[in-house]
Amino acid sequence: MTKFNIYDETNAPAASRPLLEKSKAAYGAVPNLLGELAESPAALEGYMALSGIYVKSSLAPAEKHLVLLTASVENECRYCVAAHTGLAKGAGLPGHAIMAVRDDEEIEDDDRLESLRDFTRQIVVKRGQVSEKEVDAFLAAGFTKANVFEVILGVAMKTLSNYANHIAETPVDGSFAINKWTPPGKGQG
Repeated sequence: MTKFNIYDETNAPAASRPLLEKSKAAYGAVPNLLGELAESPAALEGYMALSGIYVKSSLAPAEKHLVLLTASVENECRYCVAAHTGLAKGAGLPGHAIMAVRDDEEIEDDDRLESLRDFTRQIVVKRGQVSEKEVDAFLAAGFTKANVFEVILGVAMKTLSNYANHIAETPVDGSFAINKWTPPGKGQG
C-alpha cells in the first residue's frame, strides 16, 4: 500500500499551508482528510472551494448533511460517514434518519427526507443518469430545480473526498471515532 502523508499547517507544501491554517482556525484542528489532500494544493483548494460553495446552497443545513452522508454511504467511505454522522447531528438531522442512512435503509417517517435520500442515492448509483420520473418525484416532494443541481454539487464534493479517502485509507479523526462505520454486510476491515 502506498503511504500518504497527513500534513498540518506547519509541514505541508507551502501553497497548502494557508488553507490548512484556515481549516485549523475553523475546526480547532486539521482534519486528516484535509491533511492528506494538502499533498496537492490544487486538490485541497478544490475541495475547500466546493465545500464553501455547497454551504451556500438553498438546501436546509440538515438536508445538506443528509446529501453528504448518503453519498458517502453509497461510496462506502468509512471516514466521511463517521465525520458526517457527527456533523449531521450538529445540523439537526434527526438521529433515526441518520441511522437509516448509515444502515442503507429508507427513512420511514419523513417523506421529504426520504425523497432527498433516495434522489441522492440514485444520483450516485446511476452516475447522474436518473430518469425524468425520479426527478419529478423529487420535485413533487417539495424540492426545487435548483435543489437538483445542489444535490449534484454535494455528490461531486463527496466523490472527491470519498475517492481520496479510499486511496489514502484516511484514518478517522479522534473526534469522529465515536461514529465509526462499516458498510452493511462488509464486516470490519
